[in-house]
Amino acid sequence: MEKEYFAHETAVIDENCQIGKGTRIWHFSHLMSNCILGEHCNLGQNVVVSPDVVLGNNVKVQNNVSIYTGVVCEDDVFLGPSMVFTNVINPRSAVNRRGQYATTLVKRGASIGANATIVCGHNIGEFAFIGAGAVVTKEVPAYALVVGNPARQTGWMSEYGHRLHFNNQGLATCPESREKYQLQNGKVSKISE
Repeated sequence: MEKEYFAHETAVIDENCQIGKGTRIWHFSHLMSNCILGEHCNLGQNVVVSPDVVLGNNVKVQNNVSIYTGVVCEDDVFLGPSMVFTNVINPRSAVNRRGQYATTLVKRGASIGANATIVCGHNIGEFAFIGAGAVVTKEVPAYALVVGNPARQTGWMSEYGHRLHFNNQGLATCPESREKYQLQNGKVSKISE
């Protein structure tokens, strides 16, 4: 049976990996046992996917990213070059903490910028936008824009990745998609028409 995904000849794929149709795995990447990749994912050069990691459909992973056990990325997530996940809150070389991995959920449509660090156990909301180099140390709400070290929220983003500017009624329009958003009680939601 012919595989329905592409893997570069230098990629290493361990046993019991599930890889969706149309997924592409590039140079020197390593998929460890029992990981799950959805359809139409793209893993750049030198990507490591640890055991039991789950990536949804259309997840884009740029070069030099390690996705450790405990991380789940829903559909349409973007992981920028050299961004970092952790999975143990208090690592020590001489103390084995296998089995104590914290879970990090990156929800649908979220983007994490180059060289950002996500400290384990903090979820990233739908369509949130983590700026390059940010260090995330707490939960990130849906549609939030966070930057800095430690990361702080500085605004809101549309599903197309544009900063939203809300008027006095708490309404904003994405300049690209023309979709409308509402800010109410500190939360953003898209208005369906």
